[in-house]
Amino acid sequence: MVDDGFPWGVGSASGVGSYPGDDPREALRVVLGELPDLPHLPELPARGPGADLTGRTAGLLVDLPVRVEPSGWRFSDHPGRDTRRSLDHLARDLDVLEELAGGHDGPFKIQVCGPWTLASTIELRNGERALKDRGAVRDLIASLAEGVSRHVADVRRRMPAARILVQFDEPALPSALAGSIPTASGFSRLAAVEAPVAQDGLRTVIEASGAYSVVHCCARGVPYELLRGAGARALSVDLSLVPTRGDDAIGETIDAGVGLFLGVLPGVDGPLPSLDATATPVRELWRRFGFPPAKLAEQVVLTPGCGMAGASPKYVREALKRCREAARMLHEAAE
Repeated sequence: MVDDGFPWGVGSASGVGSYPGDDPREALRVVLGELPDLPHLPELPARGPGADLTGRTAGLLVDLPVRVEPSGWRFSDHPGRDTRRSLDHLARDLDVLEELAGGHDGPFKIQVCGPWTLASTIELRNGERALKDRGAVRDLIASLAEGVSRHVADVRRRMPAARILVQFDEPALPSALAGSIPTASGFSRLAAVEAPVAQDGLRTVIEASGAYSVVHCCARGVPYELLRGAGARALSVDLSLVPTRGDDAIGETIDAGVGLFLGVLPGVDGPLPSLDATATPVRELWRRFGFPPAKLAEQVVLTPGCGMAGASPKYVREALKRCREAARMLHEAAE
């Protein structure tokens, strides 16, 4: 059972992770300005390899160097320029974080790639995905656990008064569980990962972080029970992918006291729905299960549906503002 001592305030909004552009200082200023209740460290994949989801976290791996191949990230025999580039991007981001938000005394979220998505996107030396080799997956999980622990300690040193949340991005987990991830040739599929194995691997990394854990999955078929069993204190999902029927798993998640980050806006440019239209699906979800309205603003954080690297800076600002306004409206309506 997860307690309801959520680290964020009532009526909070946040972001998922990625943003457009290549200026970490400007991106963080936008986040701090638009998401004051629960800011996070922005990710800027437009900077190139090492700033992307896989490369950024691969740089944290301990004793498992990587390099970039035409097909993607691959384990390497020795650390090279690609690993150094990943670490350089992160070091610059953390320097900017310390400068602009070192005195932040509330909740603050950082993001890393989860072990199963990482194993699905990093290749072995023979070109196959690491997910194919159980021994390689075990090594990756152990390495990632140590790397994330060090990363959290570094962030805490730079933000000594903040409450750190760690978001583990697992968009590929449903596919890994379903056995639908293709092999290197593309002619067959990798064997499905057994749910207990997936749960144990994710738990290892979550526990090593020593921080309040959020797991983000912006795919269909979110394995709610597995993620709760792995120790996730909050789950981040795209509300547009939550079924309106047969959604008992999300109701059980709410009832268990797990925090819920609900993606209410697209991550790409387009007309924004009105304030009321943004908040209404959240309110309707809550009503379907009959939970007390006052709990909604405590337990739920509003976010975009996924990362926003493909959006324009103007849309990003407007979308984050809309999330913040909708979260506050839901809180005020329940008072």
